[in-house]
This record gives sequence, C-alpha cells and structure tokens, in this order.
Amino acid sequence: MLKTLLDKYILRYETKDFIKDDPVQFVHGFDNKLDIEIAGFIASMFAYGKREVFISKLNYIFNNIMGNKPFEYIKNFDYKDNNIRNCDYRFSKDCDFIEILRIMNILYNEKETTESLFKYSYEQTKDIWQMFQGVVDYFYARVSQDKITQGFYHMLPNPSKKSALKRLNMLMRWFVRKSEVDIGIWNFISKSELLIPLDTHSARIGRKLGLLTRKDNGYESVIELTNKLKEFDCKDPVKYDFALFGYGVNNKI
Repeated sequence: MLKTLLDKYILRYETKDFIKDDPVQFVHGFDNKLDIEIAGFIASMFAYGKREVFISKLNYIFNNIMGNKPFEYIKNFDYKDNNIRNCDYRFSKDCDFIEILRIMNILYNEKETTESLFKYSYEQTKDIWQMFQGVVDYFYARVSQDKITQGFYHMLPNPSKKSALKRLNMLMRWFVRKSEVDIGIWNFISKSELLIPLDTHSARIGRKLGLLTRKDNGYESVIELTNKLKEFDCKDPVKYDFALFGYGVNNKI
C-alpha cells in the first residue's frame, strides 16, 4: 500500500539528521523567536538551486553580514550606510536583497514582525494563497523600482501568477508544523491548511507514484498533489514532503 510505504519514509527521513543538509538548519540556528523568523524568511528566499551553494551564501549572510543577530541587524538597518557585498545569488543581485532588508526594517520599526505580517494577511481571507499575496504585496508596495532588478521578484514571486511558490510553502511548513525538523512557532493557521512545497523533484516523484496527473508545476499541481496527500492524512498532508524526498533518494529519481 502506497500510504504505508510513504509513512515509512517519513519515519526514516523526518529526523534531526535531515537538518544539517537542508535550509531548515537556519531556523534551528537561533533561540530567539524574532531571530528565527527573520532567518527563516531570508533562508527561504535563497533556497533554490544547488544546496551547497545557497547554504554557503546564507552562512555568509548570517555570519559575516548580520553577525548572527538577524533581528538586531534588521532593526538597526541603515540603507544609506550599508556595506553589503557578495549577497547576489543567481537571478538576484545585491541591490535586490538590500531592498528586501530595507523593507523588513520598515516592518519591524512599525512594531510588526514577520509573523504579524503573515497572520494579518491570513486573517483577511482565511486562505493561504491570498495570505501569500498580502505578504508579497506589502513588499511590492514599498519597493524602490529604480533600485532593483527583476531578481527582486524572483526572491518574492507574485502569487497571482500561479507559480508553485515552493519556497513560501516550505517556510510555512517550517513555522507551522512541529517535529524534529520543523520548528512549529506559528499557530494562527492549522497544519491541515498547508500546501506541499512543490518543485521539479517532488513533482516528478508525485507523477511517478500516480499522485499527480497535471504536467505543469504550478499552482493547480500544488493543489492537486496536496489534496491527494490529504487522503493519507487530512490533518497533516505536508508531512509527506519528507516521504517524497525519501522515495526519490531510495529510488534514485
């Protein structure tokens, strides 16, 4: 039975050993909730491409740029005096990241937090996709267009374009679920409402297992695969993200 097989992979891979090679390591690297939220948000934006490359980049950002004090750094961020260098990554440039930091500084100096931004956006519609739209719109409304490249929009993609939003869904998995891997510090939304963090790898495995029929890797495929996984566990469908990972490892897909 497929559910039994996937449940075995969850037990095997949703362990502390998973953390060291995954971007989730950055939310485990801090004790203060404000540091954790900022670290997770930033880590999720860089979490694509080769793991060793973006993990190295994130280590540089948190250690060399932020001095391992994300909240203090954001709270005191000075756009005019910044000396940020070497934070470019693939599609995004230093200027794109600097703009995100500047807007995060605005958020935190308005006495808000990453959680309050997501929570407020969710409470307006009680819909996770519209929540993402509200969060992204907050940044879009404050960005200085003459100071960014298109890489800014790759770091914070527009939900209305119906891409998979893998990194935002991954961030929600980290912060809403509670396990040996996921940190579970947000409770304004149920884990039953989370959506699978779909990428080319998990989509390919989903099709191989007959869990996904659509050929694209966009929003509709996220919904289809999540709904299929809800048949296995309606209360926590996204835990099968670990099962898809494990199946791919064991079957070299």
